[in-house]
Amino acid sequence: MKSIFKILVLFFGISCFSQQLIFENLFDSSLNSEIACYRIPAILTSTNGTLIAAIDERNNSCGDLKWNRNINIVIRKSYDDGKTWSEIEKIIDYPDGESASDPSMILDQQTGHIFLFYNYMNLDLARDIYRLMVIKSSDNGKNWSVPKDITSQITKKDWDKDFMFITSGRGTQTKDGTLLHCLVNLNKGTHVFGSNDNGENWFLFDHPLKPGDESKIVELSNGDWLVNSRVNSNEFRYSHISKNKGKSWFSFENKDLSDPACNASLINYNTNSKSLLLFSNAFSSKERNNLSISKSYDQGISWENTKTIYKGKSAYSSMTLLKNGDIGLFFEKDNYTKNVFVRVPKKWILYN
Repeated sequence: MKSIFKILVLFFGISCFSQQLIFENLFDSSLNSEIACYRIPAILTSTNGTLIAAIDERNNSCGDLKWNRNINIVIRKSYDDGKTWSEIEKIIDYPDGESASDPSMILDQQTGHIFLFYNYMNLDLARDIYRLMVIKSSDNGKNWSVPKDITSQITKKDWDKDFMFITSGRGTQTKDGTLLHCLVNLNKGTHVFGSNDNGENWFLFDHPLKPGDESKIVELSNGDWLVNSRVNSNEFRYSHISKNKGKSWFSFENKDLSDPACNASLINYNTNSKSLLLFSNAFSSKERNNLSISKSYDQGISWENTKTIYKGKSAYSSMTLLKNGDIGLFFEKDNYTKNVFVRVPKKWILYN
């Protein structure tokens, strides 16, 4: 009888708590008739705790980079762990016919610099040619450098006309300071790229990861690298692990991570007692809905305790660790009409 009571308390406690989560609508195209939609969220916490939420501002249509002549990158910032937010600020704005899309960020903990990556196309002069770009902030997102084209550093010469892009969301930094991120070549697979000089120069790891589309990378507590990938032909995720800093990889199915072929988010969340990975996605094998967070206690081999954050229509997501240990989750909601931020308390994440 006591066991049944504990189960009921657990069930109703989690159900009630999920209803108490507050969704802050950060980007909503219905508030501006000139904007078709906002898509592709990315979020990061700077060294001083500032939250930076970046996203595509799609003006002519909701179409992706290859089919849209006017996509800009905009941000909002929070200085109080997401309780309040600054006004929308446009940080990448090209003339009509040139578009920027798919923001992602890496924080360099050694320097405090924030790198924001995006993909660029000139639809008038170089249609179907992808350029891979980066800008840098040295003051927690207040100011940004001029764009730098790093395409030649992180791709191969015979990729010129390939469908390729840097994955949106975020990259990572290893314990030795190496910056790591993922890019996708739809013809040749997912690749890892990185920098070992604090972002001055970038290089490609010449080992394609298949199957894989949009992917996320983290360093595991044992020093291995884990890439978790969207796979368009399956109803679940794939993972790839390197035990020698990207020289070779082995791949395996994550059938306990249901996925409708959608971008997701992966971060380390280390407690005093155990190493923990958190993964957010539209946890459904068929439809983009049921935005959830799953946990792994075994270096990403298996996943458990999946908790629903929002049952309705939901798609791309991005997570960040807040100063107080809570998780900040930024995701596409209600058929891409809203892009919301929600604080997920530490006690709920760790509650089994």
